[in-house]
Amino acid sequence: MVIADYELVNIEVEIRNAGEIVCDVILVVGSSHCLPVANASSIGPLTEDADVCIIGAGMTGISATYHLAKAMEKLGLEGLSLEVKAVVLEAREFCSGATGRNGGHLTPYSFFNYREYEKKYGTIEALKSLQIENRTAMAMVSIIQEHQLADVVDLVAGGHLMLISSEEEYASLKEDYLAASRAGLNVGDVEWLPEEDVDRIYGASYSAVRFPAFNFWPLKFVTQLYLLANSSTPHFTLSLHTHTPVTSVTPLSSSRIWSVNTPRGSVKCSHVLHATNGYASHLLPQFGGPSGIIPTRGQIVVMRAATPVNDSWKASWGGLDHYWFPRPVNGSISDHGPEDEKENPVVILGGGRHIGGPAFEQYETDDSVVNTALGEELRAFLPETFPHMFNKGEDAEMEWTGIMGYTSMADPFVGPVVEHLQSGATSGIFAGQYIAAGYSGHGMPRAFSCAEAIANMITAAIQNKSWSTPEWLPKRYLTKNRSQEKN
Repeated sequence: MVIADYELVNIEVEIRNAGEIVCDVILVVGSSHCLPVANASSIGPLTEDADVCIIGAGMTGISATYHLAKAMEKLGLEGLSLEVKAVVLEAREFCSGATGRNGGHLTPYSFFNYREYEKKYGTIEALKSLQIENRTAMAMVSIIQEHQLADVVDLVAGGHLMLISSEEEYASLKEDYLAASRAGLNVGDVEWLPEEDVDRIYGASYSAVRFPAFNFWPLKFVTQLYLLANSSTPHFTLSLHTHTPVTSVTPLSSSRIWSVNTPRGSVKCSHVLHATNGYASHLLPQFGGPSGIIPTRGQIVVMRAATPVNDSWKASWGGLDHYWFPRPVNGSISDHGPEDEKENPVVILGGGRHIGGPAFEQYETDDSVVNTALGEELRAFLPETFPHMFNKGEDAEMEWTGIMGYTSMADPFVGPVVEHLQSGATSGIFAGQYIAAGYSGHGMPRAFSCAEAIANMITAAIQNKSWSTPEWLPKRYLTKNRSQEKN
């Protein structure tokens, strides 16, 4: 299926396959700093021995390498001569899965769902559920600012503007906001906008709420995070092999307790992190099915506005079962439009899952195809919502899909791999294996911190020390605590 033809950086790219082409487009579009690791070590000798093997080169896997590197740097400064070797194995190109296909929202839910969290898990866990998202977003932004990467990763600190579909939804959100505030949650700078203001300023006939958030280019951020991890300290050695799918993880009776097997050979290691999100059950069958991680296909289109937009419109957006944001006009995609439309931004739009019900596109693992009906719904959304800014009948300039990982609790699994998910029981046969996956379509404001928890678990294990749950991590995320019951 030809989705679009695009000429980028003097390379003509024909999009015949929405899945495989997208990583090529994203890697090439005006971002030469992404190219060095796109196909890193995809041929030649495979690393044969490592302390830590990380399966998956997306946000979770590369965040884990960053946190491991920082942990080793800290230990080195404390005078401990701990040397750690890590290897990352990626089945396709670097960061070509869900992270590389992500729309770019870094949106911590300021107060959303607070009452539901409190009812299910109690006040402390409810607070942690939202605090971890703000913690994650601000930690990522801090790295971007510290290393002066804002332009490199296309960071926009415009907040998030959520359109509200009805008076009932408005009232419910307001109740969440007030309950979270009473419980002591720092909800940030929240602004409630009546319909007439939204219509006048933004051109949509809905009320809205605006709260702190960011958007950025996840692939570019992950690329920079990898480069930082690879240069942080001489006490941490990092290798990356792309186009190296892991086929199994089998036990060894030696000092290295696991063999991570690929068509190119095997890596012997002591610790394994499964950072494979929607594909986790491929190597860990117990994570399959409704109680585990359900692969779920999401879809994105790129639409060009019919007019330029003012600065007030340059936020990330959500609501009405969609999420979207305008790319910076001087950003990679926008710059390659028709000459007379370069001041008209392209908008990256996803969502629309309501057309198929709660189970829509579940158990789908093929990100090389698009759903035609969903594509039509996405194309119609912006002209219907912002009739003065988008032309009806315009086709998408680009379109692609990606595989997310959903769980029954909408929370990730974080911690040692267990045999029985609901009870967290294990006989120890997976000792040394860890997982952080199942972000349920909301990974950007959680994965970086979840990866930090895993990195700290591994660091403690390498030192033969115990690991304690950090105050900021919701206890129910931990694999040993996994249950539908109140923790």
